Amino acid sequence: MSCTSGSTTVSIATPPMGDDSWVGWFLSQIGNEFLCRVPLEFMRDKFNLYDLESEVVNFSKSLDTIMDPEFCVNNWVGDGAHIESERLYGLIHARYIMTPPGIDAMRRKYEYGDFGFCPRVYCEGQHVLPIGLSEKSYESTVKVFCPCCRDIYTPTRNSAVLDGCMFGPNFPHMFLMELPTHRPTLSQEKYVPRLYGFQLHKSALEPVPDPAANKCANSNA
Repeated sequence: MSCTSGSTTVSIATPPMGDDSWVGWFLSQIGNEFLCRVPLEFMRDKFNLYDLESEVVNFSKSLDTIMDPEFCVNNWVGDGAHIESERLYGLIHARYIMTPPGIDAMRRKYEYGDFGFCPRVYCEGQHVLPIGLSEKSYESTVKVFCPCCRDIYTPTRNSAVLDGCMFGPNFPHMFLMELPTHRPTLSQEKYVPRLYGFQLHKSALEPVPDPAANKCANSNA
C-alpha cells in the first residue's frame, strides 16, 4: 500500500491480519526486521520509561501513538510525528531487550538467523547479534556482533539503516551471558598470506613510509 502526502509518495507495508496497532504496523515495515515486539505492559510501566522524556520531543504524544491499538496510517504519514514515535520506540526497545523476556524474544530471531551471518570465512556462517556503538540517537547505525570471532560488521540487509541506539552497546554481551548454551567456540583459525605457497613476512604487506612525511618530521626536529 502507498500513501501520498503533498508531492511525496510513501510506501506502506500492510500489517498482519488482526493487528492494527502502531507497533504491528511499524514492525511490518521493510528494514525493521531486527526489532522485536515490545509488550504494551512494558511501555505502561513508568519505571521502564525513566528519563526518556528528556530524550524525545513531544514524549506524551509519541507514547500515545506507539501504544495505539487501532492505528490509522493515512492520518499520520507526512506529519513529521513518526520520527519521534519511531525514536521513542527504539529507545524503549533497547531497554526491553536487556530484560529476560526481551532476551527470549531476540533469542528466537537469533536462532532463525534474522540478524544475518558473520561474513568472515572462518566463522562458517555463525549467526550474529545486533549491536549499537552508542546509547545516543543519531550517532551511528546498527552493526552486528559475531560471537565466534568477537568482532563487529556492517549488516548486509535493509536493517543496516536502523539507529544503533535501538540496541545499545551492551545487548550481545548480556544475551550471551544469559544464554551460555548459545556461546560458540572462539574462532582460532586465521588467514595466512602466502605467495607461491610460501608464507609472507609481515613486513611484505606493511605500508611504505611516505618520504615527504619523513622529510617534514626531520625539518621540524
